Amino acid sequence: MTMINQPEIKFGRLSNDTLLVSLIGEWTLHKKLPVFEDFQKQIESSHSVQRILFNTEALTAWDSGLLIFLTKAIDFCSQKNIGIEKESLPLGIQKLLDLASPEYQRKGITHGVSHKSFFVKVADVAFNFIRSSKEMIAFIGEAFLAFLKLLRGKANFRRSDLFTIIQDTGAQSLPIVSLISALVGLILAFVASIQLQLFGAQIYVADVVGIGMVRVMGAIMTGIIMAGRTGASFAAQLGTMQVNEEIDALKTLGISPMEFLVLPRMLALVLMMPLLCLYADLMGVLGGMFVGVTMLDLNVMEYYHQTKAAVTLTHLWVGLFHSAVFGILVALSGCLRGMQCGRSASAVGYATTSAVVTGIVSIVVSTAIITFSCQVLGI
Repeated sequence: MTMINQPEIKFGRLSNDTLLVSLIGEWTLHKKLPVFEDFQKQIESSHSVQRILFNTEALTAWDSGLLIFLTKAIDFCSQKNIGIEKESLPLGIQKLLDLASPEYQRKGITHGVSHKSFFVKVADVAFNFIRSSKEMIAFIGEAFLAFLKLLRGKANFRRSDLFTIIQDTGAQSLPIVSLISALVGLILAFVASIQLQLFGAQIYVADVVGIGMVRVMGAIMTGIIMAGRTGASFAAQLGTMQVNEEIDALKTLGISPMEFLVLPRMLALVLMMPLLCLYADLMGVLGGMFVGVTMLDLNVMEYYHQTKAAVTLTHLWVGLFHSAVFGILVALSGCLRGMQCGRSASAVGYATTSAVVTGIVSIVVSTAIITFSCQVLGI
């Protein structure tokens, strides 16, 4: 019995051009396998061999040791233009040899590479746009229904999560909002002063900075900051939960992910955006005041009274309306891309990038729509 289990190779003739190779015993790595040179010498000594068949009836076990031997045999026979009938081998060995073949590797490299015509590409883009639009509309509808359940007091989410997200989107965003808003105020003041100094009207720098920051720029800069900071965070959090199948677990438990995950994030950002916008307006005005006082020889109280006279409550409410809309758009973009995330690490990165791009584009488009509407309405 022990001798039978030893790996062995025997040669026999089926015809003048066909060689029968019998594989016997256990072809495993912990056994002493036959030397490949013996197979090579046998083939070289048989000049009339054109085809090789395998007999595996006495093969009791095998592993990668047999695969290595057969791979060498196939490579050697291909160089000698000798055909090998792999169909006589066990099915598992055939599949593994096919996977290891150079033809399969080249097929894998070029798999899926096809040259599509221009019209096919246009059709693909159109269908993708339609499909993504349907998903977005469905997501907005689900979010609206979750908000209605909140108004009825039936929304299922943890209040502690809401307060944690409020802290993250509100207080922890103040440093970056302070820096960017103050710099934007400085830039507006510099740009305005270049032209206003030509007419000796430096005092109107306060009007430009005040109206620009309060009406639109404060809200836009805050929205862009939150899209890059909070929107990306929402997408990464929900995308990671999607990868870890935590969202599927919530659905299995009968908990709506829209209510439990998306709703508190939307509420937190909608509540915090107007407050951050007010703070950004203040920092932008202070940045413009710094330029006016230090470079344009304006008095602090003079700048203050000019800003107070120029900025009205209408400008303030328009800016706050901008910020509230931006809060909804950034939250929807981040949560939507996070919920659409695939089940891989690269998918999380793509979802994060897509959330930032979608948020910023939606901010710019909504700004144009609101500004045009205000101009038509005379606001």
